[in-house]
Amino acid sequence: MNHARTMSNPAAIAVVSLIFFTWGGLTSLNDVLIPHLKAVFSMSYTQTMLIQFTFFGAYFLMSMPAGAVVARVGYKAGIVIGLVIASIGAAMFYPAARLPSYPVFLTALFVLASGITLLQVAANPYISLLGGPETSHSRLNLAQALNSLGTTVFPLVIGPLILVGAVLGVDEIAAMGAAEQAAYRAAEARSVEIPYLLLAAGLLVLAVFVLLMRIPSLREATEAGPSVRHTYMEALRQPHLRWGVLGIFCYVGAEVAIGSFLINYMAEPEIGGLSEASASRFLAFYWGGAMVGRFIGAALMTRIDARRLLAFAGAMVCVLLVVTMSTTGSVAMWSALAIGLFNSIMFPTIFTTAIERLGTLTSKASSLLVMGIVGGALVPLAQGALADRIGIQHAFVVPLVCYVYIIWYGLRGARLGAGLPLPATPSATRPPALH
Repeated sequence: MNHARTMSNPAAIAVVSLIFFTWGGLTSLNDVLIPHLKAVFSMSYTQTMLIQFTFFGAYFLMSMPAGAVVARVGYKAGIVIGLVIASIGAAMFYPAARLPSYPVFLTALFVLASGITLLQVAANPYISLLGGPETSHSRLNLAQALNSLGTTVFPLVIGPLILVGAVLGVDEIAAMGAAEQAAYRAAEARSVEIPYLLLAAGLLVLAVFVLLMRIPSLREATEAGPSVRHTYMEALRQPHLRWGVLGIFCYVGAEVAIGSFLINYMAEPEIGGLSEASASRFLAFYWGGAMVGRFIGAALMTRIDARRLLAFAGAMVCVLLVVTMSTTGSVAMWSALAIGLFNSIMFPTIFTTAIERLGTLTSKASSLLVMGIVGGALVPLAQGALADRIGIQHAFVVPLVCYVYIIWYGLRGARLGAGLPLPATPSATRPPALH
């Protein structure tokens, strides 16, 4: 490739940040789908959490294949392929809504999430490698701030299109005749058709845009560059990576679980008493807080050790969870929404800390960390099962346990271990300066 015609690192970061924005928005729409499909198919919380189980289960199943793709074709091509797969998944919502069929909805979500898995495996380390390692924490926090912008904007803009009608309760649906029930469920299901077809088209356009942009492929920073092959066990021998995978599991699981229940939680009479459509707009405060926190965190990390900041954020979330579980009304509602502010720095900080100084092991480490995102499948399912038994409010004890682990990781688990591998070539951990 002619480096004179290749984008500079800052320009490449700007292009890839669009990817962070997009997958953040797509992921946050699950929080809108949950109350919507719960009403359409008259399901329990446990059954509804299969949405998150399917979506985030794809991360566990597809992250190693995604890592193999990135190692073979490089980061740029991996991003393009991921966008195309995600587009196919979004388009599959159309037949799912036409039937309507919950299993087909779950299949569409799995394909969509498989594409996002490839984006995660490629884009997170890509941002970290576009520049010096000393600023990688700050760089990924800035990119993740764009991710949070997506999670803020999509529920605000697309959420009301999905929750377009009044969501009826189980008793109201049961009072209808069989024909009325079928008509209601068909109409509710079809409200997802246009939003997800538009998303499918947008993902394809974005794939073409990234393909045409001359961003560095960074194949030299993967195993496709140096003539070296690593195993996943080699990567897991590094303690800060090993504990980091569990950190990603706990963080994503807790964040997704809280976001998944917020609409139903705010609709509870003793909490907010809001309609589902109104509550979906309040999600912007949860995800918007994460966006603001990531901009603040990116600045703070130039002065404060990232690990200590991570532990502090975890402690603050624990305080907020205790408050929301022990109060009612606006205090309970806003303490839950405020969690987003302190969630902000967790994913990028855990991720960059866990891949620090791993050289050509980075693509393997990235796959393992993305596998940890399966926490988003299992933790909400556990919270859903508990909510069916003791109610939504006290079921927040499940994410509380996760954040306690994150505090420990920030204070102890994230320390760099001895015997870290050296990169096979100087360019394996840090790409050449491109101008």
